[in-house]
Amino acid sequence: MVRWPAFVLATGFLLSACTGSPVVITSAPAPPSPTSSGPPPPRSFVLTAGGDILIHPALTDQAVADGGAAGRDFLPLFSGIKDTLKADLSLCHLEVPLGTKEGPFFGYPAFLAPPEVAKGLIDVGYDSCSTASNHTLDRGVSAITTTLDAMDAVGLKHTGSFRTQEESAAPLILDAGGVKVAQLSFTYGFNGIPLPQPWRANQINAAKILADARKAREAGAEVVVLSVQWGNEYQHEATADQKALARQLLADPALDLIIGTHVHVVQPFEKIGNKWVAYGLGNEVARHAEPRGVTEEGAIARFKFEQGAAGWSVVEASYTPTLVELGPPIRLVDLTRVPATARRTEAINRTEGIVFSMGAKEQGLARGKP
Repeated sequence: MVRWPAFVLATGFLLSACTGSPVVITSAPAPPSPTSSGPPPPRSFVLTAGGDILIHPALTDQAVADGGAAGRDFLPLFSGIKDTLKADLSLCHLEVPLGTKEGPFFGYPAFLAPPEVAKGLIDVGYDSCSTASNHTLDRGVSAITTTLDAMDAVGLKHTGSFRTQEESAAPLILDAGGVKVAQLSFTYGFNGIPLPQPWRANQINAAKILADARKAREAGAEVVVLSVQWGNEYQHEATADQKALARQLLADPALDLIIGTHVHVVQPFEKIGNKWVAYGLGNEVARHAEPRGVTEEGAIARFKFEQGAAGWSVVEASYTPTLVELGPPIRLVDLTRVPATARRTEAINRTEGIVFSMGAKEQGLARGKP
């Protein structure tokens, strides 16, 4: 080992023995940095979606009991699906309008639920809710305002019903792990109540849906998802109209995925071309005056999107069966995360048979794992 004199170490110079001219001492070159062995992974995100949030009076009573002196608390009702919803983006369908904290509140047929529902939804993990439903106008346009105000107060995004014409014209674009995803929301109708202004809420019209999807893309959306209320209540089978509309919409490059709600029971999933439609996710929460069993069963959809050479597409699709257990207390459970009982097994088996009934299993749909 060569030991350089101290002045050499301090100055970096050494006098040549032959010429007396200085020689610069340099350190050894750094080793080359490791290089990647392949291209970076494709951009991707995971989206989850749930069914109808249908707040009957018994669910408000449950929130009162759960909140105690602190006030109404809907999170315990929803908390059984908190882990199931975890994703880059989670979407729900708020079936009913929300009122002010003071109430009063109402159930079927003209709903008005407490504003604390919005906090329960954001706390359990939802990012955005569709609000176009057959109950949007149950309590007039003032309830559209109180609904959206309650959602804004807790940071829960929304689309489908609107306070102003300017609000209705602005696409809702959400962040999903750095990917811009637009949510559209449309319903088949308003229980016979006429729209006071055409922009107050979105009613199904294929041309408008696709025009709104294109507008969202022009605003920067990379993926566009339609939340839609359609179908025949309490009927597991997708109607001919549902199937025809799904095919028409998904044939257009502007739209990437359809999430269906409204009928209060689970309906099939289907892959049309390389795009998915969940015809109906059933009730996420409800407490009908006369429970039917099937009205307490639901599904949470989960889709993983990846960006490829041809654009964005779903590379993994799954569903998770859920059940509203009527208690007391009333609780929503993920059936893959709780011990088996006869009732839970019945719900799992029935839901599986329905969601696979149009060939979704062969098309790549799987049941979610805890």
